[in-house]
Amino acid sequence: MAPLVAQMRIALTVQEYEAAVAFYRDGLGLSEEAIWTSHGRAVMLGAGHATLELFDERQATSVDEIEAGKRVSGPVRLAFEVSDLDEALRRALAHGAILVHEPVVTPWGDRNVRLQSPNGMQITLFQASEPAG
Repeated sequence: MAPLVAQMRIALTVQEYEAAVAFYRDGLGLSEEAIWTSHGRAVMLGAGHATLELFDERQATSVDEIEAGKRVSGPVRLAFEVSDLDEALRRALAHGAILVHEPVVTPWGDRNVRLQSPNGMQITLFQASEPAG
């Protein structure tokens, strides 16, 4: 039986469109999948495999404390698995990200870094301790 949901898309409305595209496409390396210009400007960026994580407040606080030293996220935080955390961090910073906290090794063994995107979104970049298969 096919899954009920075939795809998940997250739509961000941003004030600085060009800066956001540069950050997510060029800084994080998301692939450009489609562009729409009929009523305004929009781009769909591919991010590989997507999942939805639902946290209660205690779990969100725990993750923020591990990655940023204190509770900093709002109700949405984006997380991207990268193969080279140091290179991904360098590229993100070069495209407008703000470093929230230096990279940390999590209790589960991943290397994570917390950033803020140019549009204010909390971003986690993580390099898994074991490559995803």
